[in-house]
Amino acid sequence: MVRSIRRLAAVMASGLAAGVLSLGLAAPASATSKPPPAGVEITGVGLVEPLRLSADTHPSQVAAVIDQVNFLGNAGQSSEPDQAGRGPKYTVVVLAGDKPKQTYDLYPKATGGPRIYRPAKQPDSHKTAAGWFFGRLTMSETLRKAGLPLERQVDTVGGGAGGSERMIPEDSLNPAGNINEAFSGLPRLLLVNVAVVLTITFGLAGIALLIRRRSR
Repeated sequence: MVRSIRRLAAVMASGLAAGVLSLGLAAPASATSKPPPAGVEITGVGLVEPLRLSADTHPSQVAAVIDQVNFLGNAGQSSEPDQAGRGPKYTVVVLAGDKPKQTYDLYPKATGGPRIYRPAKQPDSHKTAAGWFFGRLTMSETLRKAGLPLERQVDTVGGGAGGSERMIPEDSLNPAGNINEAFSGLPRLLLVNVAVVLTITFGLAGIALLIRRRSR
């Protein structure tokens, strides 16, 4: 009985040692197969040199920029906009480490909403269909936060794909101005209400007097 227990313990110990050894050998292998960090490189209007961001140093900015182009399908969503209505162009190249993988042309100030153009020729030799797409309404503000010289845009809501006019007057976002405007019109509203009440009162009094005279 004692010998059986000793054999079982030896078998379990050898199995545990083999498992630990296999984990120790597997860890370096998985570390070497780790994919390179993502990044983006942006060129365009107002940039003296390319703006390069790495996910290691700017994770939120890189994720936000890639989110602007990672929803595109196989076919374009819109026709080619007029040259005059495209606005400034910014070319975004998605990187894997130092290697470019995809490229897109972004037009955050295009008439009718942000637009994206995906060229058929991609840097990783992957063939795709060229096409125009409606961009997200947050494109301009996302690129500004990434470091592009764009004006701050406070009228974007949500993160869905855009394409329609999206202008919300900036003064409508000023609650103090709206409150002052509401109070400035209050006296006029009170006068109108008083006039209506008096008109109804005099009308009822006249009707009552007319009924009394006829009843005599």
